[in-house]
Amino acid sequence: MRGLGLTYTTSIDRRPTLKARVKSLGRGGKQTRVVRALDNVDLDVEYGQVLGVIGSNGAGKSTLMRVIAGILPPSQGRVEVYGSVSTLLALGVGFNPNMSGRDNVFLGGLAAGMSREEIEKNFAEIAAFSELGDAIEAPMRTYSSGMFARLAFSVAATVRPDILIVDEALSTGDAKFKEKSLNRIKELRSDDRALILVSHAMATLRDVCNDVAWIHKGKVIQRGEPNLVIDAYQEFLQVGKSAAIDEDV
Repeated sequence: MRGLGLTYTTSIDRRPTLKARVKSLGRGGKQTRVVRALDNVDLDVEYGQVLGVIGSNGAGKSTLMRVIAGILPPSQGRVEVYGSVSTLLALGVGFNPNMSGRDNVFLGGLAAGMSREEIEKNFAEIAAFSELGDAIEAPMRTYSSGMFARLAFSVAATVRPDILIVDEALSTGDAKFKEKSLNRIKELRSDDRALILVSHAMATLRDVCNDVAWIHKGKVIQRGEPNLVIDAYQEFLQVGKSAAIDEDV
């Protein structure tokens, strides 16, 4: 991607003072604020790379993933993607809570570019990986957040795409499933695939990634060897190396 930018306008919902009300008389309309979510981002991700993306909440990480995935159109710049993309951008995105887990496997698979025949062929593997048992026949509105995450990850990781984008999904679920998901990510690492992982779990990114990009206020602040970039980010946060910051927060 080159010169990537995304700007949007949001309304400011706050109780005005009497002075502000008087000043706004006759003008009408709501107050608005222009937000620069992404600001001139240049980022290349080659096959064989496992890119970790870090940054504080609101830095633009998830917005960037949605632009790469084609969900959000950029305001400026361009994104070129070569290959099939599977995304796990947020808990339950793309799922219909009124449909069963089984039906959502097909819904998610079709959204990821799989054919119905491919989904049927891989359904048993997806169901087994999710460990939902008979619950896969129940409506997803009855699922816990952990069950949601397990099925979503199982679909995304079984597609085995050329490019897999995972946004904060590895930190959801119990410890056993986290480890299982991490092992699947490691299995997916190869010279003919690119992985992009957004996470606050620094220890996981140090273990899995061979490249890390630090995003702040919509800009790439630093990119390079995982330990160097993560250390710089932690120093910026003034928390240093600790068990709390190295794990899910």
